[in-house]
Amino acid sequence: MKRIIIAAVLSIAAISGAQAASIVGLNNTGLNSAGTAVGAGGAADGSYKLTAVTGNDGLSTGVPTITYDNQWPINPWLANSGTSKWITPTASQSQTLDAWSAGSYTYSLSFDLTGYNAASAAFTGRLAADNSVVIKLNNQTISNASGFTDWTSFSANSGFVSGVNTLDFVVSNWAQNGGNPTGLRVEFASSNVAAVPEPETYAMMLAGFALLGVVARRRKAA
Repeated sequence: MKRIIIAAVLSIAAISGAQAASIVGLNNTGLNSAGTAVGAGGAADGSYKLTAVTGNDGLSTGVPTITYDNQWPINPWLANSGTSKWITPTASQSQTLDAWSAGSYTYSLSFDLTGYNAASAAFTGRLAADNSVVIKLNNQTISNASGFTDWTSFSANSGFVSGVNTLDFVVSNWAQNGGNPTGLRVEFASSNVAAVPEPETYAMMLAGFALLGVVARRRKAA
């Protein structure tokens, strides 16, 4: 009996070494440079990068700006909260953009799964955009949405890779010659990924299973 208990403990200890963890780097929009708390309006978002801008002369790629809570277009946009805030491509959140043709703004978020089993990764979240957005994981479309007065859910449980992964939120701003800002808001609800067991973990698992086998054979022979 003692050997069975020892074997079980060894196996459980080995398996627990590969338990699921949250995915580090899946940050909501509007965080500070440390990625730990909602940032102040007018500050740079510390997690997202503006990696592509098309259809709007004069705007360049870089770091998006966190919006102020009580400045237009907050209301009619979903109000900022202590969980997330809207981010915009310009320091002036109310700036009119894309007067005569639609513009495209790609906000990118990267996270590293080195040391984890990419096939086990998954996440869920919700977002809003002015006006519409296509969500891509490692260049593969996983969802799309439109609207800035309500949330749309999105998720992924496949398409992850070992190492650095990239989520792209490609926002389209429909043409309008006045009062035409654009922005993105993202909140992650859950995420998980299993760690890849270390070599010593495999050894512990094998030792546990081997001991269980020995005990089982002896019990059968008796």
